[in-house]
Amino acid sequence: MIEWRDDAALLATRPFGETSVIIEVFSATHGRHAGVVRGGTSRKVAPVLQPGAQLSVTWKARLESHLGSFAVEPVRSRAAVAMGDRLALAGLNAVCALLAHVLPEREGHPALYDRTIALLDLLGQSDVWPLAYLRWEQALLDEMGFGLDLSACAVRGVNEELIYVSPRSGRAVSRQAAGEWANRMLPLPPVLAGKGDAENSEIVTALGTTGHFIENRLIHSLGDRPMPPARARLIETIARAG
Repeated sequence: MIEWRDDAALLATRPFGETSVIIEVFSATHGRHAGVVRGGTSRKVAPVLQPGAQLSVTWKARLESHLGSFAVEPVRSRAAVAMGDRLALAGLNAVCALLAHVLPEREGHPALYDRTIALLDLLGQSDVWPLAYLRWEQALLDEMGFGLDLSACAVRGVNEELIYVSPRSGRAVSRQAAGEWANRMLPLPPVLAGKGDAENSEIVTALGTTGHFIENRLIHSLGDRPMPPARARLIETIARAG
């Protein structure tokens, strides 16, 4: 029998038989990991199994390759704050959907896990959450090997008037270097380069650029998959929030 214990964020659930569910969690050491929760549809357990919930999980299986089963204990629920705030709900759904979509199975990503928990802990703080989410998407791209290099112009090596990002390389491009290719470039708003706070409209523009690389580089590398719709709903919610 193989067994491990860890704290984890719940990403998704799906039915399994009449009374059980399969859950996917994200833990620092074991990454995205699935398992069966027996009795997961019961009145006692079902309220615990909400997306974004922080759990203490124990996974057991006869062999490492088996689906295995989880025993779960609640650590922190985020359902109440999500249900009471449109941005928090959209944000929680987007984070969980993206992680369930792009994380490799059973591969630890401790830095991304810590960053994800810190982001989820900010849910409900609408004044800081959109910027924190943008930084999280940038960290996700870095962790998955598709990080943006915005330190200097990819063509001229300068670091003045960097206002574009190359959609192919993910590197910054200056106004002068873009030339006739400017209309094919992605925008590089100052907030994307880490230059202070920003209005939500600028953050939405920056998320358009990170979204290009999530969809066309990261997700495309995993096969023929669409972007999770939850992300588009989040961007719309941030834009509406002004």
